Amino acid sequence: MAESSWLTKFPQMDRVDLLEIRKGLDSAYREFSREYGEVIESVFDPLLTFLVWFEKLLLTTPWFIVIVAVAALVYLVSRSWKLSLGVVVSFLAIGYFGMWDNTMRTLSIITVCTLMAIGLGIPIGIVMARSDKARSVITPLLDIMQTMPAFVYLIPVVMLLGIGKIPGVIAVIIYAIPPVIRLTNLGIRLVDSEVMEAATAYGANPTQRLFGVQLPLAMPTIMAGINQTIMMALSMVVIASMIGVKGLGQPVLKSITNQYFTLGLFNGLAIVALAIIFDRVSQAYAKRTQRHMQGIENA
Repeated sequence: MAESSWLTKFPQMDRVDLLEIRKGLDSAYREFSREYGEVIESVFDPLLTFLVWFEKLLLTTPWFIVIVAVAALVYLVSRSWKLSLGVVVSFLAIGYFGMWDNTMRTLSIITVCTLMAIGLGIPIGIVMARSDKARSVITPLLDIMQTMPAFVYLIPVVMLLGIGKIPGVIAVIIYAIPPVIRLTNLGIRLVDSEVMEAATAYGANPTQRLFGVQLPLAMPTIMAGINQTIMMALSMVVIASMIGVKGLGQPVLKSITNQYFTLGLFNGLAIVALAIIFDRVSQAYAKRTQRHMQGIENA
C-alpha cells in the first residue's frame, strides 16, 4: 500500500514551507504598496483628470450633438454613409432604452484605454521589429499577458492603487495591449526587403525609412492589431466593473448577481453595438489604407 501511494501521489513541497513562501511574497508586495502606492498613484493623476474631464464632456454634451459628432467622425474615417447611419440608429436605440449615461462612460474609458494602448504598443512593436534581442525578451511577456486569466490582473492593481477608474484603466490596458504590439512587429517585419533597399539607395536614413516606408506599408496589419486591442478592451469592461469602473459593465455584473436577465441582455447588447461600431470603423479604415498603398505601388 505504501509503495502504491508513493507511485500515485505526486511529491509536493512541505505545506509549512509553501505557506512561508506565500506569506513572504504577500508581505513583500504589501510593503511595496504601502511604500510606493501613493507615488505611483500620483503619476496617474493627469490621466485620471483627463478621463474624468472626457467622461463629463460626453455626459454633459447634448445627446444629439454627441450622435452627430460620432457619426461624422465615423464617416470621416470610413467614408461609408451606411456605417454612419448604423451608428446613429444604434445610439438612438441605446438612449431610448435608458443606457445612454452608462454607454458614454464606457465609451470614454474604452477611448482612453485604446489611445493609451496604441501610444504604448506601437513604439514597443517598433522596438521588437528592429531588435531580435528585444523581440526574444518581449515575446514571452506577451505570451504571459495573453494567457493570464483576466481576473488575475485585478489583484495586484487593486492592492497597489485601490478601487476606482485608474486601476480599471491599467487592468484594461495590460489585458488589451498585446495584439497591437505583436501586429506592429509583424507588419514592419513583413515589409519587402527590396522596398527597403530602394529607400536606402535613395538616401533615406533609418528614421525616414521607418516613418516614410515601413509604417505606411505596415499600416493595414497595425490596424488589425488596433482592432483586436479594441475588442479585448471592450471584453474587459464587465470584469473591470468589479473594481469600481462605471459603465455598461456594472448593470451586467448586477444582473449576474441578482439574476436580472433582461438588464444583462440589454446592456450586453449595448456593449456588442459598441464593439461592432469600433470593429467596422477600424476595418474600413484599414481597407482604405490598403487601397491607398496599392495605388502607390501600382503607380
